[in-house]
Amino acid sequence: MSSVRWFLLPLSGAILSAAAAEPTEDVQTLKQELSTLQQRYAQQQNALMILEQRLRALEAQQSVPAGTASRRMAQASSSGNTYGTSLQEDSREAPSVSDVYDRASGFFGDGKFSLETGITYAHYDTRQLFLNGFLALDAIFLGNLGVDQINSDSLTLDLTGRYNWADRWQFSINTPFVYRSTTFESAGAGGASTETSDATVTRDPALGDISFGVSYKLVDEAPGRPDTVVSLQVRAPTGEEPYGIKIREVPGNTNLSVPDELATGNGVWSITPGISLVKTVDPAILFGNFSYTYNMEESFSDISSQEGVRVPGKVKLGDWFQFGLGMAFALNERMSMSMSFSELIARKSRIKAEGQDWNSVSGSDANAAYFNIGMTYAPTDNLSIVPNLAVGLTPDAPDFTFSLRFPYYF
Repeated sequence: MSSVRWFLLPLSGAILSAAAAEPTEDVQTLKQELSTLQQRYAQQQNALMILEQRLRALEAQQSVPAGTASRRMAQASSSGNTYGTSLQEDSREAPSVSDVYDRASGFFGDGKFSLETGITYAHYDTRQLFLNGFLALDAIFLGNLGVDQINSDSLTLDLTGRYNWADRWQFSINTPFVYRSTTFESAGAGGASTETSDATVTRDPALGDISFGVSYKLVDEAPGRPDTVVSLQVRAPTGEEPYGIKIREVPGNTNLSVPDELATGNGVWSITPGISLVKTVDPAILFGNFSYTYNMEESFSDISSQEGVRVPGKVKLGDWFQFGLGMAFALNERMSMSMSFSELIARKSRIKAEGQDWNSVSGSDANAAYFNIGMTYAPTDNLSIVPNLAVGLTPDAPDFTFSLRFPYYF
């Protein structure tokens, strides 16, 4: 998946050369132009910082119900009864979908406690065409042309504990550990369009943002109405924040700059209310969900990405909402499958340096859509294996995300 973006950046070197050619030009005017170029550079680095953060947010938020079919459905298919008969008369639930209905609704009903281990791999790549120069006579381009490519990979190991109280309330905590690796590649090394250089930045596994959640089962499924679960999730900025990370130029290629390190968190507190609906329609189950994430405004001692520069300020990440629709069905007593569509739409982020006004970060808004296909295999009555593949449908979404989860019910 790729996106093509055009950037037109006046070269400070061209300005200085013009000054040397025309020594009578006003020095103060040149200083003002140089200051303007430096401000534009800082804005571009801030945009890169926010976009890196947005990618991590999309990777974290894209998870949707995987392999989620109703236990009652599987029971009906394995026993040969109709859905209505099995729902009312047969209380035994097939282990094949012990995790499915729970994931569709975000609520598990068996036992008092569940512990889930998950592994998620996400890959994202983009190519950008850069024009580094200026137009002469509105027609002739003077400067360097380069093609940049960014490949980003992340691997997340997370542990999720859930506690069920009174068959109505559910409390959860999720703790992620994140490994990241990003390779930056650019043409134009040494001023030659045929020469390329690259640099890889990695981040050893480190703690990400921990989240806490509470869910309440508002309505039980009945003829004409779905199961309805409302939820509230709070994400704490326990991971490494992306603000203040310095951007350095790669030796030998003035077109390529890379960050000193990669962050593992968003750096801000966020609150996400949501609602999930699940309805059994023999022989399938339909589910939908909607959530809205509010990111709180935070102050930081440094929000600048320029080396040797320290600028305190505030960051207000753009809020986003996410929705998903899907269906699932049981294949047999121990296996089920699901398909779904999900989309996340984010608003622009804003930054405010100390003593200055708020500025929106261009390109920080996003529209990430996914097609998800998953399954659930239950080797025992207590353990399920839940693989899921999410394929990005828009340029803002990762190319693909594959997760493998192991929920265990006590």
